[in-house]
Amino acid sequence: MLSIIIVNYNQKNLLKQCLRNIDEAHIGIDYEIIIVDNNSTDSSKEFLLQLKCKVILNNENIGYAAANNQGIKLAKGKYILTLNPDVIVLPESIEKLFGFLENSPDVAMAGPQLLNPDKSIQYSCCRFPEVYTPAIRRTFLGKLPLFKKELNRYLMLDFDHKKTKEVDWLIGAVLMVRKSALDSIGLLDERFFLYFEDVDLARRIQKAGYKVMYYPESKMYHFHQRLSDVQSGASLFSKITWIHITSALKYFIKWRGK
Repeated sequence: MLSIIIVNYNQKNLLKQCLRNIDEAHIGIDYEIIIVDNNSTDSSKEFLLQLKCKVILNNENIGYAAANNQGIKLAKGKYILTLNPDVIVLPESIEKLFGFLENSPDVAMAGPQLLNPDKSIQYSCCRFPEVYTPAIRRTFLGKLPLFKKELNRYLMLDFDHKKTKEVDWLIGAVLMVRKSALDSIGLLDERFFLYFEDVDLARRIQKAGYKVMYYPESKMYHFHQRLSDVQSGASLFSKITWIHITSALKYFIKWRGK
């Protein structure tokens, strides 16, 4: 059995589309859906109260990691699929991930190939960041020749993203994780309110002796718009940017020297 966990925060329309696509994919394995709402203000709650699946309505925004953990604690599946509302599940994509993990006992986490709406490939598998990598990604520094080498390393631009590969970590928009591995290493680290919880989880999985795999035989669309994208100097003062910076600092402090 598979447990699909979706964390929602003010994304009612995307959530509706996501659920509709799951239904239309006619998933060929037993599954349950658990939706955790982080105190949305866009009428998501009214919509969720009409659903027959498991729903958790939080009275405050407790963060992405903590909300996923709420769902995982209720999950009955052998595998956990964390799924963002802005992901479109394609037919057989979930079954392929499920089958891959079933046949790969040394793999604890796998992710699909993510596609942009124009069908181009999103770079959803990465190498672990250096301390200065977030600054390169979020500012003009990434456009300078001096720093492009690090950006290319981080985004694995030297890798053919059409091939299956063991990787450092996978972007958390879609992750299928072995429940027994989570029982062993623990759930998502709730110190990360948003961002870097996926990087941290991958490191802990590998530290426990498991593999993290990018599996492009499974494909899904991701309508990705990074909340922390820096479009102007003023956005450096936005709340979401500082949440990202705070998570980065927590991650590097936690894993310093390791």
